[in-house]
Amino acid sequence: MTARTIRRALTTAALAAALATTALTTTASADTGRDHDRHAATRAMMEAQVKAGVPGVLGQAQDAHGTWNASAGVADRGTGRERLPQDRFRIGSITKSFVSTVLLQLEAEGRLDIDDSVEHWLPGVVHGNGHDGGRITIRQLLNHTSGVFNYTEDPAFFQQISTGFLEHRYETRTPAQLVATAMKHEPHFTPGKGWHYSNTNYVLAGMIVEKVTGHSYASEVEKRILKRAGMRSTTLPGTSARVPGPHGRGYSKLFATAPDAKIHDVTELNPSWGWAAGEIISTTGDLNRYYRALLRGDLLPERQQRELLTAVPTSDKPSSDAGYGLGLSTGKLSCGVTIWFHGGGIHGSTSMASGTPDGRHTAAFNFNGDWAGDPNALLEAEYCGAKPMAATTGTSKDLKKLTSLR
Repeated sequence: MTARTIRRALTTAALAAALATTALTTTASADTGRDHDRHAATRAMMEAQVKAGVPGVLGQAQDAHGTWNASAGVADRGTGRERLPQDRFRIGSITKSFVSTVLLQLEAEGRLDIDDSVEHWLPGVVHGNGHDGGRITIRQLLNHTSGVFNYTEDPAFFQQISTGFLEHRYETRTPAQLVATAMKHEPHFTPGKGWHYSNTNYVLAGMIVEKVTGHSYASEVEKRILKRAGMRSTTLPGTSARVPGPHGRGYSKLFATAPDAKIHDVTELNPSWGWAAGEIISTTGDLNRYYRALLRGDLLPERQQRELLTAVPTSDKPSSDAGYGLGLSTGKLSCGVTIWFHGGGIHGSTSMASGTPDGRHTAAFNFNGDWAGDPNALLEAEYCGAKPMAATTGTSKDLKKLTSLR
């Protein structure tokens, strides 16, 4: 991770860990020569990430030909264990679309309107230094056009989750504390007059879910999404520092930039600092299950599905295809394929979940490191067959910008 990466969001950008192991293991539901050829570029790109320093890469793709699982590198630098398809990992900001989907379901039930003001549901919470919850809508929270300051960009908070991580890794932060940190600063811009990725938006969104339902946002996600989509390996840990088994280890250099910087095992951490903006733990299989159900419209009525996939521009370039819906990014790959996706990063884990607009082709990946590598290149490889020239090549500029929202 870079300082800019974690300041701008939970989703990470660059990652890796220096390991010599580059062996790739694959299994597939239809493990034929044709199937191997179909994913050859993805397998090669996964190997390239490990050669560039990522400890281990885990991936799964699902399409009309079946389910394909692959791994490269290791899950544990100490034992050399390979990464397994059932391994769990922290998904960071991929959490955001779970929250937006619950809010859209509540709208469909007539319990709120996503154009309600934040002040209506959370009176007095978004206030101070130019913030005004009465001028911000739920929709603007979900598509990051609210202008609300991003609490992970607060210098003191950033120090605690970066160079101060080892000292603060088990501390609990409440949603109210996270929002209060943001309120110490001026907004990024007037509501509706710009775009800035802000984790505070989704902490507020989680608070609104709880205000409307009277239940924890985690229980609503479990009931409304995990059970309906059959996601049996996905959990919302709250303040628990553990990752349920099976899982590999997560590694970080804690923002040290020297090539020989110490690699820390950061598997255990209290994820309450991310809460509804990035606490979920999942698997590649469950993420594909979720994206397939979400993009096919299995979780939302037609009207709310349109709202979910109505994107605002994230680039000031007129020719850009980059956009952000309600908890999902969209972009066009170099081969012309349009996908919906989201990156997710938290200490020791960098993830990517994606799917074509019809949900028929999905792919999810995870790196168990947070300072090198390029998950965007894996999307190019999987959907376009782009072959790696290096571990960080192969991604369109618009898509790279979208997945650098962290």
